[in-house]
Amino acid sequence: MPLRINKVQWIQQLILIVLLLSLPHLFLYACGEKKESAKNRTAQVQSDSFTFFDLGKQSTLSRSVRNDLNQRLGRDAIEHRSIIDLDINFYGFLQKYFPSIYELNQDLNFPPGERIEHNTVKLMYRYARQANMPFDYVELVFSNYSQHPLLFRINFQKDEANTVQTLKTKYGQPLLIDWKDKNGQSMYWKKNDDLLIISLVPDQFGNPEYQIRIYFVENIKTLLATETAEKEKAESQRAKSGKTAF
Repeated sequence: MPLRINKVQWIQQLILIVLLLSLPHLFLYACGEKKESAKNRTAQVQSDSFTFFDLGKQSTLSRSVRNDLNQRLGRDAIEHRSIIDLDINFYGFLQKYFPSIYELNQDLNFPPGERIEHNTVKLMYRYARQANMPFDYVELVFSNYSQHPLLFRINFQKDEANTVQTLKTKYGQPLLIDWKDKNGQSMYWKKNDDLLIISLVPDQFGNPEYQIRIYFVENIKTLLATETAEKEKAESQRAKSGKTAF
């Protein structure tokens, strides 16, 4: 006897066929949405971070990144484990104008008077001008845990590349700090907790030098938290070892 399909079964089968035909289109649409979301997330990360040669707070130091920097800035010198000194311009500058950065610097260098080395990777470029870059000295400090940037230092005597105006165009008008009795000036921008400061610092002969500092504050705090946890773990292990010695 031939199979009889009632009206309800026929409608269910028709819906199933339509769904099966639509699956490829739904899959492509979903992938397109994911790609678009990824682009939006990337743009958001970049907009929330200061950058130097496209290196921002979420960037990761790698061999390819280092090779790219060497091509741009000349050969680097590398240093593992080093102190981190956030202080700039003159004694008391951070304490007066950026107390939160001052406190962070205190935490990085506690106890005072001792050489406190951190688990970092420091890249130094002293011959950028030979690579036709308008910088006299560039220093990039990264966490050796996450490989994310902590502190960037860029110095140059003359603003040949119109760097100050470039920063104003990119980040908007900065806030100004006149040193008054110190015969210097700083301007700065903030993005979330991160900070970019450019200062016009007179040398011993009164000639001004531009000094740019980028503080990736969240990354610095993460480094401190990781080091504190490691220190506490090591102390606990030593205490346990001591108890089993006798």
